[in-house]
Formats: sequence, structure tokens, C-alpha cells
Amino acid sequence: MTSLVTWFTTTLGAYISRELVIFIISMIPILELRGGLLAASLLQVPITTAIPLCVIGNIIPIPFILLFIRQIFKWMKRFRIFRPLIEKLENRAMNKSGNVAKGEFWGLALFVGIPLPGTGAWTGSLIAALLEIDIKKAVIAELVGIVIATLIMSIVSYGLLGAVIH
Repeated sequence: MTSLVTWFTTTLGAYISRELVIFIISMIPILELRGGLLAASLLQVPITTAIPLCVIGNIIPIPFILLFIRQIFKWMKRFRIFRPLIEKLENRAMNKSGNVAKGEFWGLALFVGIPLPGTGAWTGSLIAALLEIDIKKAVIAELVGIVIATLIMSIVSYGLLGAVIH
């Protein structure tokens, strides 16, 4: 992830502000809030500026995914060229959905909140949509997850743990 974040910060950073780079990275699947906070740290953006940008950037895609992804996937599967990709995405999401399905609210919150590869708001939203979790419950669980991820990644990205210990 660090190499992707570095590439985005150097490539986009040549054309747009550091804050906009962070915001955009936070909206991108795979990178999301984690990548945004790493980029903010690399770009030496103050944490008080970075957190709101990353959180808002990470939140924006959630309702669109929850509301429209099943219809978009259904439409795309009609085309032979897209069907294997969509089925692969659905299968990957459903393979990761075990704990989310069991614990629903807390399962989804922790799935989004624990910064591991393949987790985050994008995949969490996809899983919630495919499992047909109530949209209000899914949004609230994902917001809780984003708070958890923000706390963890702030410590990792800005070294706050070291500052607290010393």
C-alpha cells in the first residue's frame, strides 16, 4: 500500500493541493482512509486537517455502493466481458463476509475498522449490500468502523503512540 500511496502523492501532488490529494486517496478502493492518512503523514499535513479530509473522503462512496452496487453488478453481468470480473468481486466479498454475517453490526464495524488488506468501507459496503443488511444499520456500522480505523491509522501514520509513551 505504501508504494501506491507514494505514487499517488507524487503524481497527483504535482498538479493539485496536498489536501485534495489526501481527499482523493481516501475515496479510492484499497487505499481508502488508511492510504489517505499515510499520504497526509508523508505530505506533512497536520493531523487535525488530515482526519476530517480522510473521513469525509472515505464516507462519500458508502451510500452509493449500498444503494446501487447490486443493480450495477446485475446490469454488468449481462455483458459476457464483465461477467467474470463481477463474479470474482462478488465471490471475494462473500468469502470475507463470514464474520460480518454472524455479527452483522459489530462484524461489519470491525471489518471496516481493522486495517487489514481487503477490508475497509468499500468492501464492507459491498458485503453489506450483497448480504442485504439494513441500510441504516450498515451505514452506522461503517461509520463506527471508520472511527476505529481513524484511531488506529492515526497512531500508525503519525506515530502518536510513540509521542504518548515518551
